[in-house]
Amino acid sequence: MSKTTEGGSISLVATNPGWSIRVVFYSSMSQLPALLPLPLINTSMSLRFFVLSLLFLLTPSLSLSSPFNISYHIDCGSTITAVDQFNTTWLSDRYVTAGSISTVSEPLHFTFFPEKTLRFFPPTTSGKKNCYLIPVPSNGRYFFRTFTVYDNYDGKSHPPSFEVSVEGTVVFSYRSPWPESLSRDGSYSDLFAFISDGEADLCLYSIATDPPVIASLEVIQVDPASYDSNSTGSDYILVNYGRLTCGADQWGPGFSNDTDFFGRLWQSDVEFRSNNAKGIQAVSTTKNVGNVDKEPNYFPMKLYQSAVIVAENGVLEYDLNIDAKLDYLLWFHFAEIDGSVNKTGQRVFDVLINGVNVNRIDVFGQVGGFSAYDWHYVAKNLSSTTLTVRLVPVAGTPILCGLENYALVPNDLATVPDQVLAMRALKDSLRIPDRMGWNGDPCAPTTWDAWEGVTCRSKKGGNALVVSQIDLSSQGLKGFISDRIILLTNLASLNLSSNSLGGSLPVGLGQQSLVRLDLSNDEFTGSIPDSLTSSNLRLVLLNNNQLEGQVPEELYSIGVHGGIIDLSGNKGLCGVPSLPECPLFWHNGRLTNRGKIAIGLSCMVIFMLLLLVIYVYIRRRRNDYDFGLPHDLMSLAAKRNRYQRQKSLMLLEMESQHAKGFIPTLNPQ
Repeated sequence: MSKTTEGGSISLVATNPGWSIRVVFYSSMSQLPALLPLPLINTSMSLRFFVLSLLFLLTPSLSLSSPFNISYHIDCGSTITAVDQFNTTWLSDRYVTAGSISTVSEPLHFTFFPEKTLRFFPPTTSGKKNCYLIPVPSNGRYFFRTFTVYDNYDGKSHPPSFEVSVEGTVVFSYRSPWPESLSRDGSYSDLFAFISDGEADLCLYSIATDPPVIASLEVIQVDPASYDSNSTGSDYILVNYGRLTCGADQWGPGFSNDTDFFGRLWQSDVEFRSNNAKGIQAVSTTKNVGNVDKEPNYFPMKLYQSAVIVAENGVLEYDLNIDAKLDYLLWFHFAEIDGSVNKTGQRVFDVLINGVNVNRIDVFGQVGGFSAYDWHYVAKNLSSTTLTVRLVPVAGTPILCGLENYALVPNDLATVPDQVLAMRALKDSLRIPDRMGWNGDPCAPTTWDAWEGVTCRSKKGGNALVVSQIDLSSQGLKGFISDRIILLTNLASLNLSSNSLGGSLPVGLGQQSLVRLDLSNDEFTGSIPDSLTSSNLRLVLLNNNQLEGQVPEELYSIGVHGGIIDLSGNKGLCGVPSLPECPLFWHNGRLTNRGKIAIGLSCMVIFMLLLLVIYVYIRRRRNDYDFGLPHDLMSLAAKRNRYQRQKSLMLLEMESQHAKGFIPTLNPQ
């Protein structure tokens, strides 16, 4: 084995009779903080064909089923869904925000069809940030694996510079120029991450004007308690810096018929052995090994059926390339598969990390023979870019079945969830074009620019990010302002001027945090909401719209108290100096406050009159019932009244004649 340096990368080269393998690591991890440049596995065509053919023919297919239900295998750039030779269903490209599709320049160079197509993201049309947003159950842990290849698909011979984030945390960084082997053959990278919001997001960010590329993406649900998450916590992403199988060739789901419930790909340990390693021998067994495929890690039996040991005076040592700014989780796999070791103390060895003795191992003493045993250790406060692992014999010789090395990458700050919802609603309502790259988290990762036109800051307490400014002036927008903008409770400045935005201004716009508001030269209609009377507003530009109705006096007073306000160019506005008086009762199709008062008083008067009419009607009905006379009695009374009137008239006539001295002569009959 030899170690060479190639074009800004560290390349470990191992040679075996008949085939070769190259594993490429970026050395650009010092260029940016917390960037994990980790194209892990470069699979050349010859190796892939060799391993694939050998394992496909000789390894029996296992019938075990995964205890988890969620898995996505996305063939990026493909327009069809297909099943590979290992019965894995690869979905056509989906769940992506933008981009274009293409194929590698030499498809016959690649054995697996998901490696032959790719999606790329030109920043001029797709924006600098683009994402795969995959629906998954909330509050779970997931395994991500990507395949990245360039292979001169665009004919420009310029591999792109870009970065990759998962859940808002930067995990991989690619810098041009790429090593030739990586550019042509591609590489696999993987990690474990917790997802709390029901959406697994993997985003790619263009550096300069380079278009990011991706050929395949896999997301697989795993046990939340895996890899001792109870101790490490859910605030870290485990990025794979090496997953080694000892004494065997590369194997894993998608590359062989071997089963691993988590979808892990296991690399041969040969390329990671240090220059000091010597006397190493591979051993294997066909016997079953116990204590495998168990929760929470579900390590497969095949991992423990092979191992490496050392001859007398041999040295078993590995050099693992790392980023010294991070801590690393080392996971060791052991099984006593040598039948001659049958008692405690017969094989004992120490584990040294960077020369420090951290543990003594007696596999048989822990679990007996032909049974899996795991132990892990977190390496902290590292000062070198190489992590050295050495097994030193105490009794007998050391034995090792596998070794995993994960960078513990702390989660970056994320935007407050309600504000993410608000910004996505604004993206839809404002019809933000793809070229602006409004994808994924609006503010995260913190090492990337926020969405174009958006400014973010840390929330008080420093545990989250919030949106503080939005400036989308003169962007040709033609939508409206979503009501969810009221969820941006930390928004201090909003500038949507000189677009073609319409509709009414949302009720609630102008929360206490808003200081500057510029909606000038748009097409907004309706009235000015009372919420814009915020005492914090110091600049309000609503000129040249189609607003109407009375201007709140509190809003106009901003100009009186030293602020700036411009309401000109809105023919329907009224009620403050420099604007027309509002009609007494009716204006622009709606009632004024005075009109509402007048209608209220009128309704009250009408109601009182109605009550009076009802009262009189009821009184009359009562009078008719209590004092009315029968019809016959009324007729008799009328006759008596006529007789009395006639009698009175006769008496008056007689008195009148008597007074004149005329006494009528009565002739006797």
